[in-house]
Amino acid sequence: MSELEARDSTQALHINKPSWLKTKIPTGDTFFDIKRDLRSKNLFTVCEEAKCPNISECWATNTATFMVLGDTCTRACRFCNVKTGNPQGWLDNTEPEKTAESVRMMKLKYAVLTMVDRDDLEDGGSAHVKKVFEAIREKSPTTLLEFLGGDFQAKDASLVTILEAKPEVYAHNIETVRRLTPRVRDARASYDQSLKVLKRVKELTTYELFTKSAIMLGLGETMDEVVTALKDLRAHDVDFITIGQYMRPSKRHLSIKEFVPPEQFDELAVIAKELGFMSVASGPLVRSSYKASEFYNKAMLLREELRR
Repeated sequence: MSELEARDSTQALHINKPSWLKTKIPTGDTFFDIKRDLRSKNLFTVCEEAKCPNISECWATNTATFMVLGDTCTRACRFCNVKTGNPQGWLDNTEPEKTAESVRMMKLKYAVLTMVDRDDLEDGGSAHVKKVFEAIREKSPTTLLEFLGGDFQAKDASLVTILEAKPEVYAHNIETVRRLTPRVRDARASYDQSLKVLKRVKELTTYELFTKSAIMLGLGETMDEVVTALKDLRAHDVDFITIGQYMRPSKRHLSIKEFVPPEQFDELAVIAKELGFMSVASGPLVRSSYKASEFYNKAMLLREELRR
């Protein structure tokens, strides 16, 4: 599950956050207009449910994130606050239409679909996700789409199904450095499997797309380990990277080892750009889908320049 879904309830844990992690209450006419319209249809976004600190900024640029395949994940990553269980094959057949209607109502230019892991389904839920994409394309044909997915157990068939929907960006998060992966993520996930998924997406695609990943800091990793992870991602042809601070959802989850200062995020941004990432966002408040549309637009311009 993506770090975006790890709800930030740090204040409830009485942890004194440093000044650089203090956020403003969401404001702006666009924010409140969209929220009112969504509530009128009983529709919700991950942006709200995850209490994302960048919600006003993203909504103002007509970007939002939606979680599909229900609210129960079959995995139990120790950083994530999404409910864990076995949905036993259950699917909400109204989800494609509801999600598409949300995108239409919000007049989104860029929509991100994320998901819970569904190991209870043979295809990991890929066919259902494809239906959501198709429903969005039908109602909002000009909206750009990004997919932030699980690893689908690295099954080519599931990856191909998603690629048939032709998202502009395919994202899958490695979440943390190699050494910490067994402690941070569910046992069914692995550092190498995530790298394999990102590489296979590029190998299996029949069209040009960008790949993307994300890393959380503050879990006890070293700077050298983070740089190694960045190099590993580039070695697997990943185009975009986001780096943000891990925030503990509850006392049941992994504790925060460090509040990484902004200067260290800035240093990593420079390194990531030098390694060849086309778009980089690195900062304490950065989340997986931060400036997603800007990432895409910047990469498209760079790609065109390289072709000249």
